[in-house]
Amino acid sequence: MKIAPNSVVSMHYTLTSDEGATIDSSAGREPLEYIQGQRMIVPGLEKAMEGHSAGEKFDVKVSPAEGYGERNDSAVQEIPLTAFQGAEKVEAGMSFYAQTPAGPMPLTVVKVSETHATVDANHQLAGKNLNFAIEVISVREATEEDLKALNQHRDSSCGDDDCGCDDGCGCGDSCGCDSDDDDMGESSCGCSAVDR
Repeated sequence: MKIAPNSVVSMHYTLTSDEGATIDSSAGREPLEYIQGQRMIVPGLEKAMEGHSAGEKFDVKVSPAEGYGERNDSAVQEIPLTAFQGAEKVEAGMSFYAQTPAGPMPLTVVKVSETHATVDANHQLAGKNLNFAIEVISVREATEEDLKALNQHRDSSCGDDDCGCDDGCGCGDSCGCDSDDDDMGESSCGCSAVDR
């Protein structure tokens, strides 16, 4: 069976930078499973998967426009430290989710002063090419149960780490909206800490 809309695809992948550094890989883990055409992986990779079959191995280069987008300098902003009331200490490198009308938005703290934190809402892979080495393990038609489970997942706030999302390949940081660090909690601005 060839990959087509509403195919359940199981695949192994390795994601590398243009410099050849491994960013993410399913090696040593269970294969990534997703449903074709349901926006569960980045658009460029989903397009490249179409028409392939189980057992195929191939490479895909995804441009930023079809990956995590170009970097947006206006997505880097200063926020008063008082906005992070639930956090005991805000430090560079920490990640939070800000609750927005469009849903949770990941933020990474890049710099901290005495009164403010500079945060970056760009995805960590924004502006970068995504180089995938793919091995298709299996392809099958999605059942009604598969599609129902997907819709239930999308309707929920996720709230756990077992959501089938993957930073390098899947829906990335838009999932797992709750704190992964119970000590940090959720602040009044809707920013909750996550452990990256």
